[in-house]
Amino acid sequence: MYASILAGGSGTRLWPLSTTATPKQFLRLPGPRTMLQETAERIAPLVPLDNLYIVTAGDYSEPVARQLPSLPRGNIVSEPSGRGTAASIGLAAALIAAREPSAVMGSFASDHAIADVASFREALVFAEEIARQGFLVTLGIQPTYPESGYGYIRYGAPLAHRAGHAAHAVDAFIEKPKRHVAEEYLRAGNYVWNASIFVWRADRILEEIRRYVPTVADVLDEIGAAASRTGGRITPEVERVLAAVWPRLSDNITIDTGVLEKAQRIACIPVSVGWNDIGSWAQVATLFEGNEFGNVVRGLDEGKHFEVSTTDTLIYSTTGRRITTAGVEGLIIVDTGDEVLVCSKEQAQLVKEIAEHVRRQQS
Repeated sequence: MYASILAGGSGTRLWPLSTTATPKQFLRLPGPRTMLQETAERIAPLVPLDNLYIVTAGDYSEPVARQLPSLPRGNIVSEPSGRGTAASIGLAAALIAAREPSAVMGSFASDHAIADVASFREALVFAEEIARQGFLVTLGIQPTYPESGYGYIRYGAPLAHRAGHAAHAVDAFIEKPKRHVAEEYLRAGNYVWNASIFVWRADRILEEIRRYVPTVADVLDEIGAAASRTGGRITPEVERVLAAVWPRLSDNITIDTGVLEKAQRIACIPVSVGWNDIGSWAQVATLFEGNEFGNVVRGLDEGKHFEVSTTDTLIYSTTGRRITTAGVEGLIIVDTGDEVLVCSKEQAQLVKEIAEHVRRQQS
């Protein structure tokens, strides 16, 4: 199997720990390795490093190379500008197709956490089998609560079974629903969260991109033609073509809305693997076990946090200096030395607005 990991995020939702200079995928969160390294390690038994492509952006090629030193440099591609996942995933598919047109490839985000790695790998092996039959396969996350911040996939008739996993025909991709609608989905039982985890043949996804977003396909064709002369590797020649043709992409088009919502022969494999997209500080708190009061304290030695009547609060520090809390509930407190964030868990999504405001001030 081949694979692409999308690692171009600019880092706003976990500010001030995650910044433009060091976005989420390059942080050691939650474990000793960075999230990019964890993602590569997760699929390593199925995807040799020589078959792994990292699609990144801007000045992130060097951090990628440092964090994955055994990855061939010709497998790191930097988009000149962000143009949505249809272009990002299509770019990886074009490079892989230049090596092996009918190769099966997985597509993964670089900033997700998965607790049950063994089950995840089993599902990927099954997905590869289904993809070889020409299906576009997505792994859907079994919902554990009625989340209104995720897209959903409604699945229908069963297609195949393997080792505790089942593949179903996809009936529809659904945008983020209202809370009461998400509750209905949870009761219905045939809806899963869309985690944007995909497995398909490179030629099949390029065929669908050609059908539904031909402007993207035209650009990918030129890049693929250049890559066919370099064995699918990024070289100065391919970089020159990429820089020349990429500006023709004027719109940001996601693979979901641009392609998958219209395509045929899509299969979904529902999985329960302890998935977390770590999309906010509130979700970071769920990665760790809290104390008897529901508080999670990270980065502080014993005695460096003193609490009085504090419950359900995340305290995250990179400085080690003392933090005291009293009479608070459901807070997020992040201390990085240069910046201190204090917000409620319920409003954790507002951190993105703060990060963008700080960025404008500093530019």
